[in-house]
Amino acid sequence: MPWSGHLKATLVLGLPIIGSLLAQMAIGLTDTIMVGWYGVTELAAMVLASSVFFIFFIVGSGFAMAVMPVVAEAAGAEDRRQVRRVTRMGIWISLIYCVVAMPVLWDFKALMILMGQKPQIAAIGQDYMRVAQWGMFPAMLVMTLKSFLSGVERPGWVLWATIIGGLANGVLNYALIFGHWGAPEMGVRGAAVASVSTATVTFLVLALYSGWHREFRGYAIFTRLWRSDWPAFFDLFRLGWPIGATMLAEVGLFSAAAVMMGWIGTRELATHGIAIQIASISFMVYLGLANAATIRVGHALGRGDPSGIWRASAVAMLLQLGFAALAVALFLSWPKTLIGLFLDASHPGSAEIMAYGVGLLALAAVFQVVDGLQAVTLGLLRGLKDTRVPMICAVFSYWVVGLPVAYLLGFPLGFGGYGVWAGLVVGLALAALTLLGRYRVVLRRLYRG
Repeated sequence: MPWSGHLKATLVLGLPIIGSLLAQMAIGLTDTIMVGWYGVTELAAMVLASSVFFIFFIVGSGFAMAVMPVVAEAAGAEDRRQVRRVTRMGIWISLIYCVVAMPVLWDFKALMILMGQKPQIAAIGQDYMRVAQWGMFPAMLVMTLKSFLSGVERPGWVLWATIIGGLANGVLNYALIFGHWGAPEMGVRGAAVASVSTATVTFLVLALYSGWHREFRGYAIFTRLWRSDWPAFFDLFRLGWPIGATMLAEVGLFSAAAVMMGWIGTRELATHGIAIQIASISFMVYLGLANAATIRVGHALGRGDPSGIWRASAVAMLLQLGFAALAVALFLSWPKTLIGLFLDASHPGSAEIMAYGVGLLALAAVFQVVDGLQAVTLGLLRGLKDTRVPMICAVFSYWVVGLPVAYLLGFPLGFGGYGVWAGLVVGLALAALTLLGRYRVVLRRLYRG
């Protein structure tokens, strides 16, 4: 395939995936805004509960994401039976993981009090969690079906299903949180019901499409779903748990940074939240390109096409670098405009947050290149079914180097919040370098083989 063909294929795959990730991000933003309208205490409790839920979700989604490279390789080899085996066992592992997670999430109040949270916040958070945790089941199944559809290069309905779910989420939030249109006023429990319903609607749309659309009937992924396939089950488990651990390591780094910013001051923590929200939008692009890279490399691996692997890799990295250049220009040229979208200019503390945020966005501009590179390189390695060494690279870069450097620069050396963010840059840069080195090693072995 010529370079132009690889570029087109990557964009056709990547754009719908990026769109679905941004739509999912918008759903979370809608939840935060509407509960914030309802009450500050309720918002604090929901943010706390949803943060814990997200940690469990991230770990479990590693198994669902492991479906993508294996399905892509099997699709490249035109092995429909393997596609079916892997997708079914992905569903099995996702459901088993949810059952294991339920008892911990159910006793949320006791867990939060143990961690020093206020009893009132913990109690409201438990009200939210005891409803929201049931959404783990459809959410994990959504991730598995997204991996299946993306792996067979049909991600378009992933975007549409997320948009449909997002619309349902907005309507249900408005009705159930506040008690509009004759619905009961449920507060945070209403937001939880909306979240569960959103995940369920999204799952049903994807299940109907992937199970009964004529294009996918040959895969028969839901036929005899109860049949075990232990070799495929354990292969997927071995591939998936390092993915979850890698994602947890990165999420944990940014969560730890938020804690340190809170130690410094309220202004610093608030500004950190805004800057991370802005940087997260660009990261969704990198993550979408990473998923597209996983699929393109997986297909080439299934075809036994080393040249295709190299070209797919190069195109994904060049697209990432191109978007990173745009993000850097945007963050450096219009930082006040971007931060102003999240502020009320009439608020007394807005000017201080604006001034401090300009510096944080400058540091965010620095890590755009390395954050995108580490994300895309992880995607390429997953496409080659290499997950354990990348996990070690990520944990070492983020927690052994990045976090201590952030603390050292932020506190003993006295650079404050800017020092903490500089530590993030160091951790992400080291992750990008070590992962690129690992990718070169894997690629050389592949060519020698």
